[in-house]
Amino acid sequence: MSHFALCRWKACSRPSLTFLFNGRLQLRVARFSSPATQAKVEVLGQQFPTDDFTNIKPAILRKVSAQLHLKHAHPLNTLRKLIESAYPDFTHAATISPLVTPFKNFDELSFPLDHPGRAKTDSYYVNRDMMLRTHTSAHEVEMFRKGETKWLLTADVYRRDEIDASHYPIFHQVEGAQIFTADAAGMREVEADNERLAGILASAHIAIEDTPHVSPANPVQPEHDPVFAELVAKNLKLSLNNLMLTLFGGVQGISKENPLRVRWIESYFPFTSPSFEVEVYFQDEWLEILGCGVVIQATLNTAGVPNKIGWAFGLGLERIAMVLFSIPDIRMFWSEDERFLSQFEDGKITSFKPYSKYPSCFKDVSFWVSQGNTLHENDICDLVRDVAGDLVEDVKRIDHFVHPKTQRTSLCYRIHYRSMDSSLSNEEVNVIQDQVISRLQEHFDVEIR
Repeated sequence: MSHFALCRWKACSRPSLTFLFNGRLQLRVARFSSPATQAKVEVLGQQFPTDDFTNIKPAILRKVSAQLHLKHAHPLNTLRKLIESAYPDFTHAATISPLVTPFKNFDELSFPLDHPGRAKTDSYYVNRDMMLRTHTSAHEVEMFRKGETKWLLTADVYRRDEIDASHYPIFHQVEGAQIFTADAAGMREVEADNERLAGILASAHIAIEDTPHVSPANPVQPEHDPVFAELVAKNLKLSLNNLMLTLFGGVQGISKENPLRVRWIESYFPFTSPSFEVEVYFQDEWLEILGCGVVIQATLNTAGVPNKIGWAFGLGLERIAMVLFSIPDIRMFWSEDERFLSQFEDGKITSFKPYSKYPSCFKDVSFWVSQGNTLHENDICDLVRDVAGDLVEDVKRIDHFVHPKTQRTSLCYRIHYRSMDSSLSNEEVNVIQDQVISRLQEHFDVEIR
């Protein structure tokens, strides 16, 4: 979800990995050069000077222009359009550049200075003054400042993260928001919309487990009229209940006897108050779908619309698409294999049918961490991903040991390799693993055990 959920690198020559059309892994020699060791780095055709904050890798740069959410018949594109269909009178934005300033990504949204998302271990920096957005909320102030009062924004976002079947450094979010004039006329507009939405839901097969719109644990902001805040929170809930029907009603086979079950949970986000999470009962379990709430007044003040009050929500497309399309591994969204792509039609939700399950191959790497070196797990994952790309299925730390005499720290990571398109031989994986070990030694000054 958007803000509702929230390296050292040297230039060297080594083999790089590529697939030929026959699907077999081949090797070619290429020169990898770290953006951090170059004077400039190119992102989307623009040149930026590098500095000590530069940590963006070639593996990420190669995918910045992909925009899967706009790719014809792609599951993420189909899901985006389905969400937009629930808000036909909203402005729909989907092509905004991922390059933003840290001020725009964090400060405009009142992120505290010590928020972990600001760290280089969590975010991709082009340099100190430019980064890849970590959430679609980075454009919230921008949209309000432009005069947009109701909008949806879909975009790719970037976070340095762990590696497993449900995490990927690039994913996609939808941010939605609507604001009203904070006066009697604006509240009449809200009441009329509430009546309209309630009428739609009254005839739908949906069972809603609600929570109070406001409560002592989920309070109205001091700047807001409590009556106005409650009306806006109700509008938010009605709107999103309708969205849940749009997303899940058509694939669940709901009926009067078997309605779509939605439940609201009081939550806390530093960017909204009152705040909520929404869950849907789907395939015999409760799924967390999104976070939302009444926008904090500081955001609206920063956007130059202090006389407004409104709501916002954010959700992750991959998370929902993996459920609706029965896609088991988040890497598959990036597949170019026709056996994957040909299964989907534009505008239709169909269950993915596995065409093969190639065996995985795991390799362990153990090493001593050099004295005084702070090694973050995201640094390890980012390095492995940059070497192996989408051939790495997951990376898990399986041992952590501190020598009682020397106080040296030993770490052991297990790396699972699996191609989605062909079988990997042990020899092929050994070549990749050797590159991982070489990079660990070069970049983090570790001693392999």
